[in-house]
Amino acid sequence: MQDACACGISPLFFFGEAYLKPMNYLLAILLPPLSILLTGRPIVAILTFLIWIPALVFSGGLTHPMFIILAWILIFQAREDRRERRAS
Repeated sequence: MQDACACGISPLFFFGEAYLKPMNYLLAILLPPLSILLTGRPIVAILTFLIWIPALVFSGGLTHPMFIILAWILIFQAREDRRERRAS
């Protein structure tokens, strides 16, 4: 089985890491727990979701930027870990 379609473009070009990197940062603005889940940290995503919902309800959305920053840090850290594994 080939990695490229008939047109010669790899499917990862559309659905792979290059496409999901900026999309994950944008998704973190709207749904930080889902963005954390997509970075490969399911337990952290579940815990974040369980804290995120009550925090949004009780604070009126004032805590949402904190969860966005958490998601961005975890996305960046996952990308750096992947880059480090590829280098070694």
